[in-house]
Amino acid sequence: MWARTDGEEPRVGTFLVPAKAAGISIVETWDHLGMRATGSQDVILDGVEVPWDHAVDVRRPKEWSGPDAAQVGWSALLVAALYDGIARSARDWLVGFLQNRKPANLGAALATLPRMQEAVGGIETLLAANTRLLRSAAFDIDVGRPPAPGESGMLKSIVTNNAIAAVGAALELTGNHGVNRRNALERHHRDVMCSRIHTPQDDSVRLAAGRLALQI
Repeated sequence: MWARTDGEEPRVGTFLVPAKAAGISIVETWDHLGMRATGSQDVILDGVEVPWDHAVDVRRPKEWSGPDAAQVGWSALLVAALYDGIARSARDWLVGFLQNRKPANLGAALATLPRMQEAVGGIETLLAANTRLLRSAAFDIDVGRPPAPGESGMLKSIVTNNAIAAVGAALELTGNHGVNRRNALERHHRDVMCSRIHTPQDDSVRLAAGRLALQI
């Protein structure tokens, strides 16, 4: 976690806090629309002792110049990949639904309809673009040429919005079945929408990109 020391000349940075240390308590406040399985409860620290060698990276405030491109890149990739995975789970559920759903008036599976095939193709297009973006960015970071922090934010924005669009398209195809709590798609839709509140948020990404392009 990010914290500061309490000396005459405080330092700030990342500390590794042992999860079983005395003085740690968890308050179960997590009650969100989606991503409920993450269990992101509030953690309270009361007099918790942290070994001196658990100071991962602690510096004087002025020594923190700018964001580390690789760290920002990996953070953006992890968030983006998480929500891309949700979209892929939604796609898988949709494919099974269309293959197995056989309305009486059709006499065949919904998957045989050109409209359904084209719509699924649109979802596949969004997910294919995500794959290329995520793999390319991960490779660049691995070989030591991480994207600029602003570009990482744009990548997160594009991938998560593609994921939202993919799940939204699946929901439109299935109608009431998609929002039924007995079906996984309802959960996937709630979960993927949570990508919008993850830092960096879309408006911040666009603002930074616009200012950079306009040299303001």
